[in-house]
Amino acid sequence: MKILNTILLLAAVSMAQYAHAEDNNAVFSTKQERNFIHEGNKLYRDNRFADSEVMYRKALQAVPTSETAMFNLAASLIRQSGSSDPNSGNNPIAEATQMLQQLSSTARDMNIAEKAFYNLGNIAFNQENYQQSIEMYKNALRKNPDNDKTRQNLRLAQLKLKEQQQNKDDKKDDKQQQDKQEQKQEQNKDNQDNKQNQDQQQKDEDKKPQNQPQQQSNISDANADKILKAMENEEAATRRRVEAQQKKDANSSRRQVTNPW
Repeated sequence: MKILNTILLLAAVSMAQYAHAEDNNAVFSTKQERNFIHEGNKLYRDNRFADSEVMYRKALQAVPTSETAMFNLAASLIRQSGSSDPNSGNNPIAEATQMLQQLSSTARDMNIAEKAFYNLGNIAFNQENYQQSIEMYKNALRKNPDNDKTRQNLRLAQLKLKEQQQNKDDKKDDKQQQDKQEQKQEQNKDNQDNKQNQDQQQKDEDKKPQNQPQQQSNISDANADKILKAMENEEAATRRRVEAQQKKDANSSRRQVTNPW
């Protein structure tokens, strides 16, 4: 938190110092604009950032193309963003960022363009978007290679990015290790469940009576032949008995003679 506050302080000092600058181009400067900016700068130095915002907006109404008024308005919005909900649609940092992005690409004054990049780098740093902050600081240094504050913040952002990437790698390794551990635990659980099922099946088999005759569903060829042979012998014996009885009856009929007189 101390590092972030330091960077915001550097940004605020740069803004406050630049608040004295006036647009030298007569086309974009009017007496009314200068008066509003001057009044806004006094309020800004007194930490009355909401009141200074009002003055800078009036300066922009007087001269909508005033780069100085726009830059200082962004500065006052940044100083008011600390107590705002970063997820709120009314967070002033979003409007300040939009103004600084416009100035970084369109400002005719290279000093304003440099400081716009610098403050965009600070905003990105505070949002822990270190890769973007590095790009913004590099752009600021292209405008002014002698700015030691920008170079110092660039080095700090590079260190924070390296630390952030290392933390991500560590978390990734931890996640992979956790997944492997969970997979191993799941496999052990499956093996344990399978063993319990096998043990239960064995117990069920052991509970069945062991002296029950086993039913034979099929007859061997040898047994089938024996059964068929026995049936044929029984039929032949029956047939012989019947034939013998028939012969006996026939002989008995021939011996009996009936005398008609």
